[in-house]
Amino acid sequence: MQYFLRSLFLVLFLVHICECRQESRWTGQAGLHKRGARLSRSGDATKTRKIRTEQLLRIDDHDFTMRPAFAGPAVPVGVDVQVESLDSISEVDMDFTMTLYLRHYWKDDRLAFPSTTNKSMTFDSRLVKKIWVPDVFFVHSKRSFIHDTTTDNIMLRVFPDGHVLYSVRVTVTAACNMDFSRFPLDSQTCTLELESYAYTDEDLMLYWKSGDDSLSTDDRISLSQFLIQKFHTTSRLAFYSSTGWYNRLYISFTLRRHIFFFLLQTYFPATLMVMLSWVSFWIDRLAVPARVSLGITTVLTMSTIITGVNASMPKVSYIKAVDIYLWVSFVFVFLSVLEYAAVNYLTTVQNGREQKLRAKAKEQSLPCTCGLSHARAVMLDGTYSEVDTSSLASYTQPPDEVLEKQERMVVHLSVDRESTTTAGKKKGQRALGLIQNTHAIDTYSRMIFPGAYVIFNLIYWSVYC
Repeated sequence: MQYFLRSLFLVLFLVHICECRQESRWTGQAGLHKRGARLSRSGDATKTRKIRTEQLLRIDDHDFTMRPAFAGPAVPVGVDVQVESLDSISEVDMDFTMTLYLRHYWKDDRLAFPSTTNKSMTFDSRLVKKIWVPDVFFVHSKRSFIHDTTTDNIMLRVFPDGHVLYSVRVTVTAACNMDFSRFPLDSQTCTLELESYAYTDEDLMLYWKSGDDSLSTDDRISLSQFLIQKFHTTSRLAFYSSTGWYNRLYISFTLRRHIFFFLLQTYFPATLMVMLSWVSFWIDRLAVPARVSLGITTVLTMSTIITGVNASMPKVSYIKAVDIYLWVSFVFVFLSVLEYAAVNYLTTVQNGREQKLRAKAKEQSLPCTCGLSHARAVMLDGTYSEVDTSSLASYTQPPDEVLEKQERMVVHLSVDRESTTTAGKKKGQRALGLIQNTHAIDTYSRMIFPGAYVIFNLIYWSVYC
């Protein structure tokens, strides 16, 4: 009996242990289910908040591929711009690069939501893809992009009454038609143009939100080569024959070039080369190597300056102001070389003629006493031959007649010599005056070249400044 009770007690004990284990397993599973339920409810709450936001803006209730007030009046879209920086101005490519904040303002009743505090809601670029925004683009732009560091630089702000603010940070490179006829003493006006790509003026009306105050700039904006004079805004209608009329907004700014850089790099070196070419006027005309090497050096230096300036400029088909100055300076340098060529040539001609005159004088000179009391040499001009003159020495007439004939001959020779000498002087003074003094060309050049160059500079800077 005791053995039976013990066995029964052992069986009951084992059954109890099994029931406890089963209960603990059920309790663990129930805990897991509760935890999962809590997590599920937490996920549903997040989904609920998302649904509430979408329901608040009623994004799923409308077709945002169509503009607000579709088939109604044009949607007014106000625009304002804040220029952050002017990054570069390129004369070679004729363009400029600008970074700006572009803001759009419009009203979309489909986005209106109830609010007791009248506070707006701000979103990033993820919501922009789900609603309608104006399709504004930059006319004549070459490159543009929206900054994406660290995220897309896009902001969307929705107000309870449906007003929307859409702001993007953009860097754009746009074309600028430049006129270099007065370069580098020029001023350039560049324009950035904004326009809707798809919507004509019947669907979308672009306008400057605050008039002239719609454009703001940073006072620290500066460029190395230009002085920014002014920014201003305008608006006009643009017509395309295939699509119609569009509202177009203009941001114009005027740039005046700094001249000091070009004075140091272009004008002063060119002027110094011209002045250096004048040094040859004070060098002896017989120092051929010195004057020739100086002239060639200045010509080559001017050619290098002209090439360097044109290398950094677009290949335009008209003459620039700097071209006028450099080429006139080049002409002055080149004329100084030609001046020495003329001096050297006239010096050679003069030396040749002097040698011929000395040789001819030796051939035509003849000593003639002819029995005269005052014997002297005379120059025969062909009136009396050498034989006639010599015959006077053997003339056998009486002394009175011989003396009378000798006096007549001497008088005739002297008169004829005076007449030929006077005529020769008149012609020689006019024809050989410059040749006999070729150094006078250098003397005149010392005054003419600097005077002409000073006059040119006065005219040049009075016209272009």
